[in-house]
Amino acid sequence: MKSAIEKIKKSRSVVEDFVSKEKKVYGVTTGFGDFKNVFISKEQTKELQENLIRSHSVGVGNPLPEEIVRATMLLRANSLTKGYSGVRVEIIETLCQMLNKKVHPVIPEKGSVGASGDLAPLSHMTLVLMGEGEAFYNGKRMGGKEAMKLAGIEPITLSSKEGLALNNGTAVMTAIGALALYDAENILKCADISAAMTLEALFGIDKAFDERIHKLRPHSGQIK
Repeated sequence: MKSAIEKIKKSRSVVEDFVSKEKKVYGVTTGFGDFKNVFISKEQTKELQENLIRSHSVGVGNPLPEEIVRATMLLRANSLTKGYSGVRVEIIETLCQMLNKKVHPVIPEKGSVGASGDLAPLSHMTLVLMGEGEAFYNGKRMGGKEAMKLAGIEPITLSSKEGLALNNGTAVMTAIGALALYDAENILKCADISAAMTLEALFGIDKAFDERIHKLRPHSGQIK
C-alpha cells in the first residue's frame, strides 16, 4: 500500500508541474477534441474536469445491477492505484469509502461507445464522487449528495486531469465481462458435476474416459 501511494503521489506531482508551469498538455491544460488548442488556466482546471463529467453523463435505461456497479468501482480504483493516471490519493480513498459504506452510483445501462472507454457510465459514477447525480444507499435511490452525506463521506472537488482519469477507461465492460466469466465457470463446473452424477446414476460405462484414448487426441481442453 505504501509503495502504491508513493507512485500515485509521484504521478500527481507531474500533473501539478504541467499546470503550474503552464505546459500545453491535452486534457490537462487544454480543452478536448476541437478545443485541443484552447489553453486552460490553472484557475479553470477544476471547471474543465467537472464539466467534462457533467457533459458525458448522458446514459439512458435502467440502472446497472449493484454487483456490476461495485465491480466497476473496484476496477477503477485498482487501475488508479497503479500510479499512471495523475490523480490524488483522495480520489481512490473516496471510491473505497463508497464501496465499504455501500454508496452505489446510479449508472444507466446504455450509453457506452467502447471506443475511448465507458465514458458515459463512468461519468455517472464520478458524479456521485462530486456529490451530484444519483445513488442507491441502504437500498433507497436518492441524490448523490444526500447519499454521500448519510454515509459520512466527503464529496470530492475534482482537480486537473482527474475527470479525464476517472471516465477514460473500460471498467464497466470489464466488470460485466469478469462477472459473466465467473458465472460461466460456475455453470461449466455444475455441468461437469451433473454429467458425472448422471453417469453414475445410469450405471454408465467409464471406459470412454480412459486416459490412453484421450492422449491419442492431443486436445488439451478435452484431456482436462
